[in-house]
Amino acid sequence: MKQIPAHIRVPASMGSLQTSLAFVRSCLASQGIGEARLREVELAMEEILVNIFRYAYAGRDGEVEVACRLEDGGRVLVEVADRGTPFDPLSHQDPDLRAGIEERKIGGLGVFFVKQLVPAVRYRREGERNILTLPIDADPML
Repeated sequence: MKQIPAHIRVPASMGSLQTSLAFVRSCLASQGIGEARLREVELAMEEILVNIFRYAYAGRDGEVEVACRLEDGGRVLVEVADRGTPFDPLSHQDPDLRAGIEERKIGGLGVFFVKQLVPAVRYRREGERNILTLPIDADPML
């Protein structure tokens, strides 16, 4: 396994999406994460990043930092940090998927989706930063 690049910092705009996703893909692929798992993580990361780009800075310029590091035992931790409005996406109740479409509240499906793809995702507020941590294990079946 190769050394993981430390981090990238990009403008919080849709123009940074592909660069950010390519960075995460490179980090995970360098640690032997399989293609199917890579696609799942990319979907989760796209949801997270697009939400940050759209809502974290409320119309003002900002940045997003994406970092990858190895945890003891070989698990890769992907961290996404911004200095936008404090927001814990994991504190919101999951949507009621049994309710009819017209009865459901707007929003929440994206975060629910992220939690399905990366069940151990965590949030913390550290100083002025929102930080989401995604622990990624390689699934030998993928």
